[in-house]
Amino acid sequence: MKSENQKYKVAVIQMAMGDDTNENLRKAITFVKDAADKDAKVICLPELFRTKYFCQSERSKNFNSAETIPGNSTHEIGKAAKEKNVTVIVPLFEKRTIGIYHNSTAVINELGKVSGIYRKMHIPDDPGYYEKYYFTPGDLGYKSFETKYGKIGTLICWDQWYPEAARLTALKGANIIFYPTAIGWHPDEKAKHGKLQYESWLTVQRGHAIANGVYVAAANRIGLEKLQDDSAGIEFWGQSFICDPQGVILAQASADKEEIIYTEVDPDRIEIVRRNWPFFRDRRIDSYGEITKRFLDG
Repeated sequence: MKSENQKYKVAVIQMAMGDDTNENLRKAITFVKDAADKDAKVICLPELFRTKYFCQSERSKNFNSAETIPGNSTHEIGKAAKEKNVTVIVPLFEKRTIGIYHNSTAVINELGKVSGIYRKMHIPDDPGYYEKYYFTPGDLGYKSFETKYGKIGTLICWDQWYPEAARLTALKGANIIFYPTAIGWHPDEKAKHGKLQYESWLTVQRGHAIANGVYVAAANRIGLEKLQDDSAGIEFWGQSFICDPQGVILAQASADKEEIIYTEVDPDRIEIVRRNWPFFRDRRIDSYGEITKRFLDG
């Protein structure tokens, strides 16, 4: 039986995705096994890792790449998880039923089985990120998944900008929040806006770690992906990272290399931080009712 105070090692996989979905899966499994061989117990893949980021355009044929949960990806990664006795966070384009699709994560336990599903709650609709065309907003709420090693939360990419999502995940007991991600620059904007965009992304997630006294881990992809000849594409900025409950960056990947980063999650560290920064204690829950309104006039 696991101790609530046991330390455990986590890994974030940063990958480049190619046109061959089977090759992307094979590579992901190789990375998972490599991470497990370095004693990682919970391992996270990037958002929609089976394909290039198809949401750059609205094309009905892209629905053909969706899969069920359980399905091919969870089955194959499940075999690796069971072999290596690890938990794997598997982000997928989920086909729930005919006409209903989600951007989801499946949590695969050390027995190789799907132990939980999270469906992305916040769905963007921006130039190059036309996700509302493909994904139904999540309807499972915010989750904390019990694993053999500790409680974990999973949110997905656009969710990372919303403090409410991080707060509710932390309140459900997660001691680390994983953010599988596909985020990058429009190449023609990088010179002018790139540094600010990246720093905003990094800062808001470090803020979630601090405000909630949890570890945060973001798994991004790398590479320039152009799905149309007349498009500039998206240059994914990589720089996956893991930070501690005070927002200190413990591990960070490069901007352009496939790699795995690691750190140790220490529940005692969470305890110490929350004792000294008791944000949960001092929340005025009686005053937050209006947070469920779209906007407050006056």
